[in-house]
Amino acid sequence: MSTASAPVEIGHVALTVNDLPGMTKFYQSALGLDTLSSDAVTARLGAGDKTLVELRADPAARRAGRREAGLFHTAFLMPDRKSLARWLIHAAESRLPLQGASDHLVSEAIYLADPEGNGIEVYVDRPRMAWYDANGSIKMDTLGLDLNDLASAADGPWTGAPEGEVVGHVHLQVGNVTRAEEFYRDVLGFAVATHYPGASFLGSGGYHHHIGANIWNSREAGQRNFPVTGLTELVLRADAPTLAAIAARAGGTTIADPWGTPVTLLAKGA
Repeated sequence: MSTASAPVEIGHVALTVNDLPGMTKFYQSALGLDTLSSDAVTARLGAGDKTLVELRADPAARRAGRREAGLFHTAFLMPDRKSLARWLIHAAESRLPLQGASDHLVSEAIYLADPEGNGIEVYVDRPRMAWYDANGSIKMDTLGLDLNDLASAADGPWTGAPEGEVVGHVHLQVGNVTRAEEFYRDVLGFAVATHYPGASFLGSGGYHHHIGANIWNSREAGQRNFPVTGLTELVLRADAPTLAAIAARAGGTTIADPWGTPVTLLAKGA
């Protein structure tokens, strides 16, 4: 239950925030992330020695609107189901305001948002053999999740983000799904795994998705107007051959998607 075998995977997300101390505290207490480094303007938080979220302070940045292009949610992938179960019990005991819970067939997912409105998913994958239909295509759906059954898998108390937790995928609000596919598929090399109405899901190495792109709130959204809170940079990590191929297509390793969000590619292990 990892994305590490994929040629390209999510490294971390960088978020512009108005309240750096408050947002740092949220990601520590709600998600159990460790502060790996911090100063007056930046905090890097993660699991083990791996950065998952970088918070960049800008008290004057305007708050992102609901219908703008940008972040839909950052999805934190747990290494196993018992870890998600422990976190669920922690969320209940902490009275975190959850926004939903879904069985996506490929995964079990729980949704919430941080204090500045950035969406968050905490999830675990089902075994890969369960992802496919009879034709070998990835099958996804949005069904109700049995939270009591999930909680029963907990094998102890929550003690913080477990080693092996990663950002499994990032789901974006975009202005046009076709344009999103042209960038994330044709430039960055992700394969389209499946579609929902108004959304595309793209993955690398057979993963069900590293990138989601939807127009549910943001149809025809234009260029992002920075500085603004929310997703400031998406950092991807790629193996050496894939990184070289993307850089050749894109003209470099720091590029922007069609709505202006910077995407940075780094080598795996760097």
